[in-house]
Amino acid sequence: MEMVTPVLARDLAALGRVGEETSSESVLRDLTTTLAGDVPGCAGGSAELWRDERLVVSASHSELIVLVDSEGDLGEGPSTEARATGHPVIVQDVLHESRWPGYIGMAVRCGIRSVLAMPITVERAVLVLGLYGVRPGAFAARNVPPLADMLAEQVTVALANMWDYDEVRTDAAQMQEALAGRAIIDQAKGIIMKSSGCSAEAAFDELRRVSQHHQVKVADLARLLVDEHQRNQGGKTG
Repeated sequence: MEMVTPVLARDLAALGRVGEETSSESVLRDLTTTLAGDVPGCAGGSAELWRDERLVVSASHSELIVLVDSEGDLGEGPSTEARATGHPVIVQDVLHESRWPGYIGMAVRCGIRSVLAMPITVERAVLVLGLYGVRPGAFAARNVPPLADMLAEQVTVALANMWDYDEVRTDAAQMQEALAGRAIIDQAKGIIMKSSGCSAEAAFDELRRVSQHHQVKVADLARLLVDEHQRNQGGKTG
Protein backbone atom coordinates (compact mmCIF):
# COMPACT_ATOMS: atom_id res chain seq x y z
CA MET A 1 0.00 0.00 0.00
CA GLU A 2 1.33 3.46 -0.95
CA MET A 3 2.29 5.59 2.04
CA VAL A 4 2.07 8.94 0.21
CA THR A 5 -1.56 10.07 -0.07
CA PRO A 6 -3.27 13.35 -1.05
CA VAL A 7 -4.48 13.77 2.53
CA LEU A 8 -0.93 13.39 3.85
CA ALA A 9 0.35 15.92 1.29
CA ARG A 10 -2.33 18.42 2.30
CA ASP A 11 -1.74 18.08 6.03
CA LEU A 12 2.05 18.26 5.71
CA ALA A 13 1.76 21.45 3.64
CA ALA A 14 -0.33 22.98 6.42
CA LEU A 15 2.59 22.58 8.83
CA GLY A 16 4.34 25.44 7.02
CA ARG A 17 1.85 28.01 8.31
CA VAL A 18 3.22 29.88 11.31
CA GLY A 19 1.59 32.09 13.93
CA GLU A 20 2.02 33.47 17.43
CA GLU A 21 1.76 30.02 19.03
CA THR A 22 4.13 28.27 16.60
CA SER A 23 7.21 26.62 18.14
CA SER A 24 9.49 23.66 17.50
CA GLU A 25 7.36 21.66 19.92
CA SER A 26 4.06 22.54 18.20
CA VAL A 27 5.42 21.77 14.71
CA LEU A 28 6.76 18.39 15.83
CA ARG A 29 3.56 17.56 17.71
CA ASP A 30 1.44 18.32 14.63
CA LEU A 31 3.86 16.37 12.46
CA THR A 32 3.70 13.20 14.56
CA THR A 33 -0.09 13.43 14.76
CA THR A 34 -0.23 13.79 10.97
CA LEU A 35 1.98 10.74 10.45
CA ALA A 36 -0.14 8.64 12.80
CA GLY A 37 -3.38 9.71 11.17
CA ASP A 38 -2.49 9.92 7.47
CA VAL A 39 0.17 7.29 6.67
CA PRO A 40 -1.47 3.91 5.92
CA GLY A 41 -0.31 1.28 8.40
CA CYS A 42 1.12 3.87 10.80
CA ALA A 43 -0.44 3.80 14.27
CA GLY A 44 1.91 6.30 15.91
CA GLY A 45 4.73 8.74 15.19
CA SER A 46 7.69 10.26 17.00
CA ALA A 47 10.12 13.06 16.19
CA GLU A 48 13.55 13.92 17.58
CA LEU A 49 14.96 17.30 16.57
CA TRP A 50 18.69 17.68 17.20
CA ARG A 51 19.88 21.30 16.81
CA ASP A 52 22.74 23.16 18.50
CA GLU A 53 23.21 20.28 20.96
CA ARG A 54 19.56 20.69 22.00
CA LEU A 55 17.11 17.82 21.66
CA VAL A 56 13.36 18.32 21.28
CA VAL A 57 11.22 15.17 21.39
CA SER A 58 7.57 14.83 20.49
CA ALA A 59 5.24 11.93 19.75
CA SER A 60 1.64 11.20 18.90
CA HIS A 61 1.31 9.00 22.00
CA SER A 62 2.92 9.33 25.44
CA GLU A 63 4.25 5.76 25.43
CA LEU A 64 6.24 6.57 22.29
CA ILE A 65 8.01 9.40 24.11
CA VAL A 66 8.97 6.84 26.76
CA LEU A 67 10.21 4.51 24.00
CA VAL A 68 12.29 7.27 22.37
CA ASP A 69 13.77 8.28 25.73
CA SER A 70 14.57 4.64 26.51
CA GLU A 71 16.26 4.24 23.14
CA GLY A 72 18.41 7.26 23.94
CA ASP A 73 19.36 5.78 27.31
CA LEU A 74 20.18 2.41 25.72
CA GLY A 75 22.13 3.99 22.87
CA GLU A 76 20.65 1.51 20.42
CA GLY A 77 17.59 1.18 18.21
CA PRO A 78 16.29 2.12 14.76
CA SER A 79 16.18 5.89 15.36
CA THR A 80 19.70 5.85 16.80
CA GLU A 81 20.96 3.93 13.76
CA ALA A 82 19.10 6.19 11.33
CA ARG A 83 20.68 9.27 12.88
CA ALA A 84 24.15 7.71 12.84
CA THR A 85 24.00 6.44 9.24
CA GLY A 86 21.83 9.12 7.64
CA HIS A 87 19.67 6.40 6.04
CA PRO A 88 16.16 5.06 6.75
CA VAL A 89 15.94 1.99 8.96
CA ILE A 90 13.07 -0.49 8.67
CA VAL A 91 12.07 -3.15 11.17
CA GLN A 92 9.52 -5.42 9.50
CA ASP A 93 8.78 -7.38 12.68
CA VAL A 94 10.28 -6.64 16.08
CA LEU A 95 9.71 -10.25 17.13
CA HIS A 96 12.25 -11.33 14.49
CA GLU A 97 14.73 -8.52 15.09
CA SER A 98 18.01 -9.31 16.85
CA ARG A 99 20.05 -6.09 16.42
CA TRP A 100 18.85 -4.25 19.55
CA PRO A 101 17.56 -6.64 22.23
CA GLY A 102 17.03 -3.92 24.85
CA TYR A 103 15.04 -1.74 22.48
CA ILE A 104 12.98 -4.62 21.15
CA GLY A 105 11.78 -5.48 24.63
CA MET A 106 10.56 -1.90 25.12
CA ALA A 107 8.86 -1.86 21.69
CA VAL A 108 7.01 -5.09 22.41
CA ARG A 109 5.75 -3.70 25.70
CA CYS A 110 4.38 -0.70 23.77
CA GLY A 111 2.48 -3.01 21.41
CA ILE A 112 4.71 -2.18 18.42
CA ARG A 113 5.42 -4.77 15.72
CA SER A 114 7.04 -2.73 12.92
CA VAL A 115 9.12 0.46 12.80
CA LEU A 116 10.34 2.91 10.17
CA ALA A 117 12.95 5.49 11.26
CA MET A 118 13.88 8.26 8.82
CA PRO A 119 16.54 10.98 9.25
CA ILE A 120 16.08 14.41 7.64
CA THR A 121 18.78 17.09 7.63
CA VAL A 122 17.40 20.63 7.98
CA GLU A 123 19.60 23.74 8.35
CA ARG A 124 22.33 22.45 10.66
CA ALA A 125 19.74 20.28 12.39
CA VAL A 126 18.83 16.61 12.16
CA LEU A 127 15.25 15.44 12.50
CA VAL A 128 14.66 11.73 13.08
CA LEU A 129 11.09 10.63 12.44
CA GLY A 130 9.76 7.33 13.77
CA LEU A 131 6.69 5.60 12.34
CA TYR A 132 5.23 2.67 14.25
CA GLY A 133 2.86 -0.10 13.19
CA VAL A 134 0.90 -2.49 15.37
CA ARG A 135 1.17 -5.19 12.67
CA PRO A 136 4.31 -6.67 11.11
CA GLY A 137 5.30 -5.50 7.63
CA ALA A 138 3.48 -2.18 7.89
CA PHE A 139 6.16 -0.31 5.95
CA ALA A 140 7.32 -1.67 2.58
CA ALA A 141 10.84 -0.66 1.57
CA ARG A 142 9.72 0.32 -1.96
CA ASN A 143 7.36 2.97 -0.51
CA VAL A 144 9.95 4.63 1.72
CA PRO A 145 11.79 6.84 -0.86
CA PRO A 146 8.70 8.81 -2.02
CA LEU A 147 7.57 9.26 1.58
CA ALA A 148 11.05 10.37 2.66
CA ASP A 149 11.21 12.87 -0.22
CA MET A 150 7.83 14.39 0.63
CA LEU A 151 8.63 14.61 4.34
CA ALA A 152 12.04 16.17 3.68
CA GLU A 153 10.50 18.83 1.42
CA GLN A 154 7.54 19.75 3.62
CA VAL A 155 9.28 19.48 6.99
CA THR A 156 12.18 21.61 5.75
CA VAL A 157 9.72 24.34 4.77
CA ALA A 158 7.79 24.09 8.05
CA LEU A 159 10.87 24.28 10.27
CA ALA A 160 12.54 27.01 8.17
CA ASN A 161 9.37 29.12 8.36
CA MET A 162 9.16 28.58 12.11
CA TRP A 163 12.83 29.52 12.67
CA ASP A 164 12.49 32.61 10.44
CA TYR A 165 9.40 33.66 12.38
CA ASP A 166 11.24 33.10 15.67
CA GLU A 167 14.06 35.32 14.43
CA VAL A 168 11.62 38.09 13.51
CA ARG A 169 9.95 37.83 16.92
CA THR A 170 13.33 37.98 18.64
CA ASP A 171 14.41 41.02 16.61
CA ALA A 172 11.12 42.77 17.39
CA ALA A 173 11.47 42.02 21.11
CA GLN A 174 15.04 43.30 21.14
CA MET A 175 14.00 46.48 19.33
CA GLN A 176 11.16 47.02 21.78
CA GLU A 177 13.57 46.49 24.67
CA ALA A 178 16.03 48.96 23.13
CA LEU A 179 13.31 51.59 22.70
CA ALA A 180 12.16 51.07 26.28
CA GLY A 181 15.78 51.45 27.42
CA ARG A 182 16.11 54.72 25.52
CA ALA A 183 12.93 56.06 27.09
CA ILE A 184 14.08 55.27 30.64
CA ILE A 185 17.52 56.79 29.94
CA ASP A 186 15.83 59.99 28.72
CA GLN A 187 13.80 60.10 31.94
CA ALA A 188 16.95 59.66 34.03
CA LYS A 189 18.73 62.40 32.06
CA GLY A 190 15.80 64.71 32.75
CA ILE A 191 16.05 64.04 36.49
CA ILE A 192 19.82 64.77 36.49
CA MET A 193 19.36 67.92 34.39
CA LYS A 194 16.67 69.23 36.73
CA SER A 195 18.64 68.53 39.90
CA SER A 196 22.02 69.83 38.69
CA GLY A 197 21.09 72.30 35.97
CA CYS A 198 23.40 70.60 33.45
CA SER A 199 22.89 69.90 29.74
CA ALA A 200 21.44 66.67 28.31
CA GLU A 201 24.91 65.69 27.09
CA ALA A 202 26.45 66.25 30.53
CA ALA A 203 23.61 64.29 32.16
CA PHE A 204 24.27 61.31 29.91
CA ASP A 205 28.02 61.54 30.53
CA GLU A 206 27.32 61.38 34.27
CA LEU A 207 25.08 58.34 33.82
CA ARG A 208 27.76 56.62 31.77
CA ARG A 209 30.50 57.48 34.29
CA VAL A 210 28.53 56.05 37.22
CA SER A 211 27.52 52.97 35.25
CA GLN A 212 31.14 52.23 34.33
CA HIS A 213 32.30 52.79 37.90
CA HIS A 214 29.72 50.34 39.29
CA GLN A 215 29.84 48.02 36.24
CA VAL A 216 26.11 48.39 35.64
CA LYS A 217 24.40 48.89 32.28
CA VAL A 218 23.37 52.49 31.61
CA ALA A 219 19.74 51.43 31.09
CA ASP A 220 19.68 49.49 34.38
CA LEU A 221 21.22 52.43 36.26
CA ALA A 222 18.71 54.79 34.66
CA ARG A 223 15.84 52.53 35.73
CA LEU A 224 17.12 52.53 39.33
CA LEU A 225 17.39 56.32 39.29
CA VAL A 226 13.88 56.76 37.89
CA ASP A 227 12.39 54.27 40.37
CA GLU A 228 14.10 56.03 43.29
CA HIS A 229 12.93 59.42 42.04
CA GLN A 230 9.34 58.19 41.75
CA ARG A 231 9.44 56.74 45.26
CA ASN A 232 10.76 60.04 46.64
CA GLN A 233 8.09 61.99 44.79
CA GLY A 234 5.44 59.64 46.12
CA GLY A 235 6.74 60.17 49.67
CA LYS A 236 6.60 63.92 49.32
CA THR A 237 3.05 63.76 47.95
CA GLY A 238 2.00 61.62 50.89
